[in-house]
Order: sequence, then C-alpha cells, then structure tokens
Amino acid sequence: MKRLAEQCRRGAAMGVLGVMLWLLGASSAAWAEAQVITPEYEPPRVVYDFYLDDPQKINAALYWIRSLINPLQASPYNMDPGLDMDIVVIIHGTEIVTVAKKNEEQYADAVARMRYYKQLGVDFHVCALAAQDYDYAPEDFQDFITIVPSAFTDLVHYQQQGYAVIKPEVFVRTQSLESIR
Repeated sequence: MKRLAEQCRRGAAMGVLGVMLWLLGASSAAWAEAQVITPEYEPPRVVYDFYLDDPQKINAALYWIRSLINPLQASPYNMDPGLDMDIVVIIHGTEIVTVAKKNEEQYADAVARMRYYKQLGVDFHVCALAAQDYDYAPEDFQDFITIVPSAFTDLVHYQQQGYAVIKPEVFVRTQSLESIR
C-alpha cells in the first residue's frame, strides 16, 4: 500500500512538472509570436505636475517627457512635438531651484534638457506662490520659464481644457537592475 501511494505521489509530481514545462514552453512560444501593436493615437495634450521632494529627481522626472515624445516622434506616428503635441510642465516643488538662473551650473544637465524640450514646443510653468516661498522673483528664472499665479489653478485650467495629467513618481533605486532581475 505504501508503495502504491509513493508511485501515485511521483506520478502526480511528474504530472505537475510536465504541465509546468509545457506552460513554460507555451508561454515562450507565445512571447516569440507576440506582436507589437501600434494603436492610433490622437495628438497628446498633456500637463505634467512636477512636485518633487528632492531637486536631484528633476532629471528622472524629465525622462517622463521623453517617454511620451520619443515614441510618438518615431514611426509609425511621426508626430512633430511642436506641431502635433501640446505639453506643459508645471513646476512647484523643490525642483523649482533647478530653473533659478543662479543654480544653472549645479543643474546644467537638467537645464539643457529643458531648453531642448522647450525648442520642441514644451512649455515650462513655475508657480508664483512656490517662487515666493523660495524668495525668487520672476527675473530669477531661466528665460524659458513662464510664471503662473498658482500651480493648482494652472492644473485645473488645463484639466478643464481636456489635458491628461501626468504626475511623475520618482523613486530612489536602492538596488541595481541586475540584482533584482
């Protein structure tokens, strides 16, 4: 009787293993046959809500803009950011210091990227209330910055105009990609 029970357990284990191997093979085959789809997209109207807890996170947040623009510039969409995309970035967190002229050297990479995006048609707004909190006057900011009365009224305005709101969440990675793969 014990021998029969052991054979049943082995058979069940082999059956489970067989099913798992089959599923693995089937999912690999399905992945190999997967197709990249290219849905039809309307030209985007987006407002990015930048409210970061550390100004160093600005570079990672700017990648969120790249992640929208680059795929839509490429084939099959071939959209022109200046003509086909309406993108606004509202700055009202600690990252406000990155667009102050006096800090340009410290945040040179971020400023250069924002200037590049501005050339593509992206508008950068700074909240006047936040600027006052940091003791900045309008002339303290880079020339590509537009001062708006309030980040919140600006966000509401764009939402009422039908813009999608994207709020980058920038996490500090504590492990390498290799270690968590």
